[in-house]
Amino acid sequence: MARTEPLRTREWPRAMREALAAMVPPEPRHATPARDGRPKALNMLGTFAHHPALARAFFTFNGHILMATTLSPRHREMVVLRVAVLRKCGYEWAQHIFVAHDAGLTDDEISRVAYGPEAPRWTPLESTLLRAVDELIDGGAVTDDTWSALAEDLDTRQLVDLVFTVGAYESVAFFLRSFAVELDDDLRQD
Repeated sequence: MARTEPLRTREWPRAMREALAAMVPPEPRHATPARDGRPKALNMLGTFAHHPALARAFFTFNGHILMATTLSPRHREMVVLRVAVLRKCGYEWAQHIFVAHDAGLTDDEISRVAYGPEAPRWTPLESTLLRAVDELIDGGAVTDDTWSALAEDLDTRQLVDLVFTVGAYESVAFFLRSFAVELDDDLRQD
């Protein structure tokens, strides 16, 4: 049971509706995530609606992570899903399965994210990306060996985006789990 009842969209303050507009970055590199036939995350957004000023600030940041990151959408979604696994955040996992499919990940690859960097059939870079997520979550930093391996394929901006993607979605997992945000009906797979 949710610890704070999400506001229904008709109850959202005007500032919350304005906050949603902050999600689109001024210079997107990637398309806006698909909306048609996708879960709407209304329980998460309705919980954010209790604090529109914070929502606006976070949505500005998250908009960069989703649409202006220098990581590929595929790599971004691998990172997000790995955070969801490590933080045991079912809501984040369920929501991002749809985004991961849109980024080209197969059901098999999505399942392998749960097994982590040692799962078979990852490219060396993909395995190292997942290892970096594990290290950031477990120890708060990417180790020297993993950093060196990442730096062979990623430039400095991509490395910054990687670290902040982990941080952003760790914050989302903290939020969703602490508020016990329940899965929306459109996320349930009964």
